[in-house]
Amino acid sequence: MEYRNKLVLAPMVRVGTLPFRLLSAEYGADITYGEEIIDHKLIKCERRVNDVLGSIDVVEKGTEAVVFRTCDEEKSRVVFQMGTSDPVRALTAAQIVCRDVAAVDINMGCPKAFSISGGMGAALLTKPELIHDILTTLKRNLDIPVTCKIRLLKSSKDTIELARRIEKTGVSALAVHGRRVADRPRDPANWNEIADVVAALSIPVIANGDVFEYEDFQRIKEATGASSVMVARGALWNASVFSSEGKLPRDDVKKQYVRKCILWDNDIRSTKHTLKEMIACHASLGLPEGTAVIKSETHADIARHYDEEKYYASVTQSRLFCRDR
Repeated sequence: MEYRNKLVLAPMVRVGTLPFRLLSAEYGADITYGEEIIDHKLIKCERRVNDVLGSIDVVEKGTEAVVFRTCDEEKSRVVFQMGTSDPVRALTAAQIVCRDVAAVDINMGCPKAFSISGGMGAALLTKPELIHDILTTLKRNLDIPVTCKIRLLKSSKDTIELARRIEKTGVSALAVHGRRVADRPRDPANWNEIADVVAALSIPVIANGDVFEYEDFQRIKEATGASSVMVARGALWNASVFSSEGKLPRDDVKKQYVRKCILWDNDIRSTKHTLKEMIACHASLGLPEGTAVIKSETHADIARHYDEEKYYASVTQSRLFCRDR
């Protein structure tokens, strides 16, 4: 996979499932990251071909829960992001998905207590030897690109030192979120320190932080010198941020998202979570739309609210036909 001059959908928990990745790609995203999956969970799974949906499912044995779903359409651009703190476990997990994705990425930036307490995410930032072991193990044993995503460290010097050590492992690219672990989303991203990392490395750097409009892609590239740009909240609030023709109305984007969730039989909890985030960025969840989404228990309920009953019926009928064949 080529990491230069790309628009990238950032990994987002409970959001970055197949429907949202396909939606973002439809609007112009060149690379789409899946939501972070923890290695412990992945190694309890098996790969299955879903002939009814036309997808590849990674299913947890015993519970039958779909942990990761992908399809041929996105194989050349989807990046599987993993949470891990152990090189052997990371490789075992990556080998389950490696034939169906374009690259594997290691999360080294998540500041959530769950990740840090498990030695994953941002906890890795202070363990350069472990980072080296994880990345080199994956690089030696996988035939697809390996990357990672970090946050800024306490000083620009520390970030550069870590980035250089990561580069020496042979990774194909490095994504840098321009905030420190203690920073909150409302704190401005530090593009200057991303620029320092870019200047110190020869591999592509993907800049992440405070991209909300299509014009921001060029602004952050010019400010940092980064090869590519990654967007999270800007895409969540309106996935058509990737379109060079300008954003579409939010209502249109939500309808397209709902259709993709129905088509790919998305986890209803993920669908509801993403729709609530889309709504909350511009309106109260206490208004009729938010209330309807919150009360929905199935995609049939969601379809009813967004006037997609005919589409839901058509997809359901087609699925029943496939199962009966």
